Amino acid sequence: QVQLVESGGGSVQAGGSLRLSCVVSGYTRSGYCMGWFRQAPGKEREGVAALYTGGGYIYYADSVKGRFTISRDNAKDTLYLQMNSLKFEDNGEYYCAAGIRAGGYCGGEIRSPQYEYNYWGQGTQVTVSS
Repeated sequence: QVQLVESGGGSVQAGGSLRLSCVVSGYTRSGYCMGWFRQAPGKEREGVAALYTGGGYIYYADSVKGRFTISRDNAKDTLYLQMNSLKFEDNGEYYCAAGIRAGGYCGGEIRSPQYEYNYWGQGTQVTVSS
């Protein structure tokens, strides 16, 4: 059974930093997509950053480029999201996701012809005060 467990959310003032972690267990594929998504109240879930565990292209939403960094420690089966220069608009529930890549790249949509995220964590809240 695949499980994703996030941690690291919290409250921070605008301009501050947080690091989210996501531990993956039970995923036996040798390579797959992993991503961070977020959802603010009343809004759709959006992709923030994503990568392929085998390396290569890394996706960032335009709104977080230059401020957020996604990374993975394969030895620890852990995905990270370093968030710097946080803004009020970064508020939301952040979810870790994993899924199959059929080809191409891993991006910020929940599903596409190239990939699909079908395993999700429970979410961790990020609150940024202005």
